[in-house]
Amino acid sequence: MDLGLNGRVVVITGASKGIGLACAEAFAREGAIVIGISRDLARLQAAQRQLQGKSLQMAVRAADLCDSAATEKAIDHIEADHGPIEVLINCAGAARRTPPAELDVSAIHAAMDAKYFTYMHSIDPVIRRMAARGYGSIINIVGQGGRQANPLHIAGGSANAALMLASVGYANAYASKGIRVNVINPGITRTERQQEGLEAAARASGHSTDEVLARQVAEIPLGRVAEPEEVANVALFLASSLASYVTGAVIPMDGGKASVI
Repeated sequence: MDLGLNGRVVVITGASKGIGLACAEAFAREGAIVIGISRDLARLQAAQRQLQGKSLQMAVRAADLCDSAATEKAIDHIEADHGPIEVLINCAGAARRTPPAELDVSAIHAAMDAKYFTYMHSIDPVIRRMAARGYGSIINIVGQGGRQANPLHIAGGSANAALMLASVGYANAYASKGIRVNVINPGITRTERQQEGLEAAARASGHSTDEVLARQVAEIPLGRVAEPEEVANVALFLASSLASYVTGAVIPMDGGKASVI
């Protein structure tokens, strides 16, 4: 099935690993011009080589998305080198899960900087350019932690909740300009971030990470964690012409765990 993504300029933040890298691979397979952004150039280049081993291409641009000026400069360079950005997928930044006993104001600020502001810093310059051109799609990979309170994820969950509200607000504000903004909320997904969360939960509970994972999986109706490629497939759909009337959507991918309307 042709998703209409061939030749489209797609920027993916956090493309060096996990869901971001899975998105880079998925869009490259569809023939998109993929540019990955991450703070760590060495990891980006390793991801680039990994895709090249599969006969897929990804250009890379290192930038610290916590720095708004550095982010806008990276966007400037990308558009100068590759053309107007048509799809932006935000996957960079992860707020660490922190047991309540370890949570303080600095940890809360760090969570907002790592997750909320990294997304805002990339959205702001891109959406304004998209609006001037009259088209574009933005997909924010956020997380179910913004919908369900968790003592281990107070700071990060707050950042996720703020991102969902901002995303739907942008969708409403820019729909008349031809821009669609949507959210994917993964639950437990097989990434490095999952392992960090397990370790935080283990410290708080006194159980091993294997025990914590077994308990978490037992609460998922589908009976397993998600794979990064499954999240990437939903991002493909949302960016494609098949989703041309979808904007302001917040899509859960938690295997049915939340079971809420």
